[in-house]
Amino acid sequence: AGLGGVAGASSPCEKACNPRMGNLAHGRALQTETFCGRNATEPFCTYTEDAQQRCKHPSCSQCSRAHAGLAHPPAAMADSPFRLPRTWWQAAQDARHETIRLDLEATFYFTHLIMVFKSPRPAAMVLERSQDFGKTWKPYKYFAANCSATFGLEDDVRQRGAICTSRYSSPFPCTGGEVIFRALSPPYAVEDPYSAEAQAQLKITNLRVRLLERQGCPCLPAPRSPQPTPSLHFAIYDFIVKGSCFCNGHADHCIPVAGFKPVKAAGVFHVVHGKCMCKHNTAGSHCQHCAPLYNDQPWQAADGKTGAPRECQSCKCNGHADTCHFDMDAWLASGNRSGGVCDNCQHNTEGQHCQRCKLGFYRDLRKPFSAPDACKPCSCHPLGSAVLPLGPRTFCDPSTGDCPCKPGVAGPRCDRCLPGYWGFGAYGCRPCDCARSCDPHTGDCHSSSSDVTWHNEAPPFQAVLNESDPTWSWEDEQGFSALRHSGKCECKEQVLGNPKVFCGMKYTYVIKTKILSAHDKGSHAEVNVKIKKVLKSTKLKILRGKRTLYPESWTNRGCTCPILNPGLEYLVAGHEDVRTGRLIVNMKSFVHQWKSALGRKVLEILKRDCN
Repeated sequence: AGLGGVAGASSPCEKACNPRMGNLAHGRALQTETFCGRNATEPFCTYTEDAQQRCKHPSCSQCSRAHAGLAHPPAAMADSPFRLPRTWWQAAQDARHETIRLDLEATFYFTHLIMVFKSPRPAAMVLERSQDFGKTWKPYKYFAANCSATFGLEDDVRQRGAICTSRYSSPFPCTGGEVIFRALSPPYAVEDPYSAEAQAQLKITNLRVRLLERQGCPCLPAPRSPQPTPSLHFAIYDFIVKGSCFCNGHADHCIPVAGFKPVKAAGVFHVVHGKCMCKHNTAGSHCQHCAPLYNDQPWQAADGKTGAPRECQSCKCNGHADTCHFDMDAWLASGNRSGGVCDNCQHNTEGQHCQRCKLGFYRDLRKPFSAPDACKPCSCHPLGSAVLPLGPRTFCDPSTGDCPCKPGVAGPRCDRCLPGYWGFGAYGCRPCDCARSCDPHTGDCHSSSSDVTWHNEAPPFQAVLNESDPTWSWEDEQGFSALRHSGKCECKEQVLGNPKVFCGMKYTYVIKTKILSAHDKGSHAEVNVKIKKVLKSTKLKILRGKRTLYPESWTNRGCTCPILNPGLEYLVAGHEDVRTGRLIVNMKSFVHQWKSALGRKVLEILKRDCN
């Protein structure tokens, strides 16, 4: 399929498409080295032949630049061949060689050339093209009556695909002879006109024809007529350069290149322009790259063989970026599915797809993530919030807005003491020295639970976040090390000693858990945790996720042992209360801040020694 096989100007360009073709010489100035009558009037005669190749009566005239009816400038080759078929360009009589050159303002697709000569066709000439605005030139085709003698080349009449031909170098007919060249003729025939091979052959910025050897009309003299004097000059009726705007199969219409003003020519109404009006989410003068927000996959030219448009795909920026760029590393890492990286994420978002809130902001789950105000600034209390190791600032959980609190501090903003703690300040809150609770400001013990205003938090709002492996994980990095405080009883550091002693405690559950918050309910205490790993469970079904632990010793004995500081991870071994379905923590429980080595050792003891 050639360029004519893909969608034309009337197509909506749903598939591969190409702007309409036309004569690239229309609206542009053809340049030659000479033209007759430039400096003075030149007489000339031309001969034509009859069917027996006998000379007809000569036709003589004059050529003068000063008289419109006698002028034969280069522009006459580029006027309408249908409305003005008998106008022509003629070289000066003394021009033994000539060059006709067409300079284009942009890169165009060139498909074929048609030249109609008024004089006999040249005995030798060469067609050349440039793809870099005239800096370098490369031959398309050599033309000669004898390719071997003139250029030292094979003739394509005898060797198919040779770069020289003798087909168009005969002097007959002495007028009206044609020269035709097709850019995709063998050996350059390709099925896809937008392939790299086709582009290398079809793209041009300049075209020139070098006329190297004149020849007269070798007609036979008529009976009783003198031998005609040869009239040697180059003369051409039409110079038709067929081609189109070059758009890689992504446009069906083109507009003028900035600054280009067409040259007016008689009878010419359609000019082929050079700037594409791109479709398929492409951009550029030749639709040679993807539009600003459509770089999720590598740009490709359309497929002219199958008609596949190969559209550029949009980047997934959640409405928070205006542009994106293609990144090969991201493309390969995704398994060749997505390589778009969003540029300059707005609305306090960040990430490859602007898919998460920046540090210092959190997701407002009441709004879609594409909303411009979906990321709210953290509102952590400057005294009660802990500083993370990422810098001198306090950041909240980007998914909930909860702040990392100092020891003994509670609340989403870390603005008050936990129940059982008092003295809110720069170092957090201190544990009450009481059997139950105390005044959060003075530390004075309450005589009964009815005097206490209990801290009750609303259940966390659950939602599925548009997250993909953030570079910084709230779960993994907490910005403080909790101080170990003791209440009325001493909290001894627990050590994992003899495995038989550990097994002898007959723990019914062993878990790795993160402490979220602690609450004194008066009659009992509750610690909200997130279970990350279940090493052992007996009768109760324990799943990973949020759960409540019930520390008996915190209220029954007036202790804050074992210590469970919010924000830290612990290995907890304790007993299940099957009747109530609760996980109990008391002074007999094994509680130790989590370490990977500790977890492996306990798991080994459970498997090897406790069965």
